[in-house]
Amino acid sequence: MDSRAIVIVGSGLAGTAVAREVRKLDPQIPITLVTADAGEIYAKPNCSNALAQGRSADQLVQGTAESTAKSLQIEIRPRTRVTALDRPGHRLLTDQGEILYGRLVLALGAKAIDAGLTGDGQDRVFSVNSLEDYRRFRAHVGQAKRIAVLGAGLVGCEFADDLRSAGLAVTAFDPGPHPLGRLLPTRTGAYVARRLESAGIRLVRAGLTRVEHDGDDLVVSDGAGNRHDVDLVLSAIGLRPELALARDAGLAVDRGISVDRQLRTSDSEVFALGDCAQVAGLVLPFIQPILYAAKALARNLTGTPTDLVYPAMPVVVKTPSCPLVVCPPPAGRTGTWEEEVNADGVKALFQDATGTTVGFALAGACVNQRNALGAAMPPWLGYWRYPEKSWTARLGAPSASSARKQAELALGAPS
Repeated sequence: MDSRAIVIVGSGLAGTAVAREVRKLDPQIPITLVTADAGEIYAKPNCSNALAQGRSADQLVQGTAESTAKSLQIEIRPRTRVTALDRPGHRLLTDQGEILYGRLVLALGAKAIDAGLTGDGQDRVFSVNSLEDYRRFRAHVGQAKRIAVLGAGLVGCEFADDLRSAGLAVTAFDPGPHPLGRLLPTRTGAYVARRLESAGIRLVRAGLTRVEHDGDDLVVSDGAGNRHDVDLVLSAIGLRPELALARDAGLAVDRGISVDRQLRTSDSEVFALGDCAQVAGLVLPFIQPILYAAKALARNLTGTPTDLVYPAMPVVVKTPSCPLVVCPPPAGRTGTWEEEVNADGVKALFQDATGTTVGFALAGACVNQRNALGAAMPPWLGYWRYPEKSWTARLGAPSASSARKQAELALGAPS
């Protein structure tokens, strides 16, 4: 077997991006992509705003396993479930037989957190974390008029706004004081809540505990003891990195599969990226971090040692009822939020102990300040290789535009 041969587990954005980036750098290196699903190429974030656009699951597909394998000149093994990783033997055990590897890339993604609801109505509780999930949900939502969305985080708010735009009555349940409680400060969160409610989304500041059938109806009970009549429940309370395969194989795991700045796990021949990976303490289930990681990993797999770089990457929340952009401060940075609220929007700046702005949240008309503010933000993970120190401890505070330019010179800008 070719010791350079790469086997990638997972056909989501992370897995396919690595295959694509490796192939750009080396047209000959053997690549096999293993996936438990059909291997269809699609953008998972599109699932949260496809209903109002009238898009079916098939319309979200950008490529089949066959077309991707042909265009990239790789082997794809669809409908192949990995059951174990034999690291000493450099092989994957699957329900379709064993697969040998030279280097292994784990792009396992994350799974939806179980809502933990009781009651006999579980057959009408859905989560959407894949194209197949969306296909199942869409098949049922056509007969529904009232939807309970469990969770008012980023994905929950996007789904709630999309479902409302599709003409459904939407009630979002979350015990936090305002939507996107982990990302937004108080006044900004309150502004977003007002905009969503003005658009017709009902917000209930409580979680759900029980779901049960009542004839043709579905009744959900919230944490405050109130009951609500709905037709379906969509759970969007978050994702948890897929760790079982790595943990069972003896790889180091924490909140994600632990990797270094070159995306290498505790086994030098096994790498990980995407929603399942934790790099330098960061687990970032967003598009841009995955694209930066894929470019860095491709260079490492093809013989050019490259540390991963994360410039500041503002997150655009797809809620047309309330345009919203959030750039969280770097992990572990302490400080305070300064918020300016007016009738048209909110500008919130996160300032550290030195008074330096290191994060922001923009809502409403203020989102037009995104580029100007983003260019001044510090990187989330700098280009220098000091994972044990913060970027300020060694080199001071370069601008995000400088860090981004250095990253793109080294890796090429994410496409």
